[in-house]
Formats: sequence, structure tokens, C-alpha cells
Amino acid sequence: MNCLLMGSSKLYLPHLGLSQTPPKPHHFHFSSMVPLSCSTPNIICGLRGRPRKPLWRKSVISTEAIQAIQSLKFAKSSPKKLDEVFNGRITRLLKSDLLDALAELQRQNELDLALKVFKFVREEVWYKPDLTLYCDMIRLLGKNKLIEMAEELFLELKKDGLEPDTRAFTEMIGAYFRLGLVGKAIEMYELMKASGCNPDELTFTILIRSLKKVGEEELVGAIKKECEEYMDSPEKFLEEVEQKKVRNPIVHVLICLIHLEFFLTFVLFFLLQPKSRMLSLVKLNRNFGSKPYMSN
Repeated sequence: MNCLLMGSSKLYLPHLGLSQTPPKPHHFHFSSMVPLSCSTPNIICGLRGRPRKPLWRKSVISTEAIQAIQSLKFAKSSPKKLDEVFNGRITRLLKSDLLDALAELQRQNELDLALKVFKFVREEVWYKPDLTLYCDMIRLLGKNKLIEMAEELFLELKKDGLEPDTRAFTEMIGAYFRLGLVGKAIEMYELMKASGCNPDELTFTILIRSLKKVGEEELVGAIKKECEEYMDSPEKFLEEVEQKKVRNPIVHVLICLIHLEFFLTFVLFFLLQPKSRMLSLVKLNRNFGSKPYMSN
């Protein structure tokens, strides 16, 4: 006869000859910017065909990395507490977790913290110059319109034994356009080609759209002609760029109209609600033929 001892953690099954102790449940416990010296941002362009991601990139951030990010954000207003976080939790992170934390801070646009973690990474014993890290930081600096720091970092990667690739040049071009520095952006584009890096779809997309925005139609025409040299299907590519350029404002208008409709519905609901309540009370009183009941 099977029997289950309710007062014990053991499960007794005589017909199987087994006596097991159920496993215990697991408990999960969630627990000053240093700028570089200057010598002289759902991104604006949705297309970003970056090269293959490094092997340390993971789709899910570890609990340790999440806790480190939270600790940094809580302590960022106090230099003393921030140093304690770096000397404690950040120092104990694995390489992959530290790099994931840096990537997440960049995604959240935590500029000061990202700069500090980037500096910390470069001082680690295991660190080897990584062009992807530099490109991500240049993009973040450009997004925040810190062009001098972006330029300094662009020079620093060369001192680190790296050579800028197409993405590095493209990030700098985008950073210049964010500040309206058209001449600097074109100079960087020419430097890209002179260094042997071929512009890609992202490069041409940023150039064409940004130049059109400032009315540089002559330069737009010249860039479109160069697409024939570097692109496999230049006509198709240019058509897609133009279509996306036309489609985006229409989508934006439709979204604004939908938001406006929801807002007006919300306002009308609250304007009409007091009147409807009064009508309900009047009907209720008529049905009962008496005044509303009031307790003593």
C-alpha cells in the first residue's frame, strides 16, 4: 500500500522500492567621468549593417552584469560610492559580463558611466585592442554631439595598434552630420576611400539623407554616381533610400493622428463622466420613488 508521510520531506514508494528526498528549491538573490583629452544618436539612420558581432556578445545579460549596471546607476551621483562599486562589484565581473555591462550602458545612453567602464576595460590585464569597442564609443559620443572627444578616440584607436574600418569612418561621418559639419563629414568620407575602406550601404544612406536635409543637391548627385562604383545594385539601393525617405513622414503623420484620437477620446470620457453619473442617480431615485438612503 502506498503511503505518503505528510509530516516528512521523504516520499515512500514501497512497490517501486524507492525512497526519495525531493530536491530543495533554488533561491535566486537579486541583489567622476574621466574624459579623454580633446585635440580639436530607435540612431538617426535605422540601417546599421555592422560586421559580425564578437563571440562575447550574448542575447541575455547575466544577473551579475545587471546588478553591476544598477549599482553604477545608483552610485553615479557620488564619486566615493562609484569608486566603491568599481573596486568591488565591477572588479569581480567576468570579461563577458563586463563587456555586456558596457554595451548596455551605451544602449541606455549612460555616457559618463560608459566612459568610465570603457576606461576600466582598457586597463584590464586581458584587454586586447578591439575595434568594435572603439566604434561603439564613437557612436555614443557622436550621439551626444561630443565631436572633439569622438575625434580624440578616433586617433586613440590608431595608437592602440588598430586601423579604422568602414564602420569607424561611417560613425565619424554620422557624428559630423549631427552637428551640421558637412565639410568635415565629406573630408572623412574622402579619407575613408583614400585609406582603402569601401563605403557600404549605411555610409551612402547617411550621406545622401544628411546632404539632402541641408540642401546640398550637387553633392547628393555626386554621391549617387559613386554608388555605381561601390554597390552591386545601385539603382535598387537608391530607390529603397528614396522610398524610405518618402514613407517615414507619412507613417509619422498617421501615428500622430492615432495618438490625437486616443487623447480626444480620453478627454471626452472624463468630460462626460460626471453628467452620466448624475443621470444614473436620477434614474435610480425615480425607480425607487424615494430619496437616496443615508445612514445615521
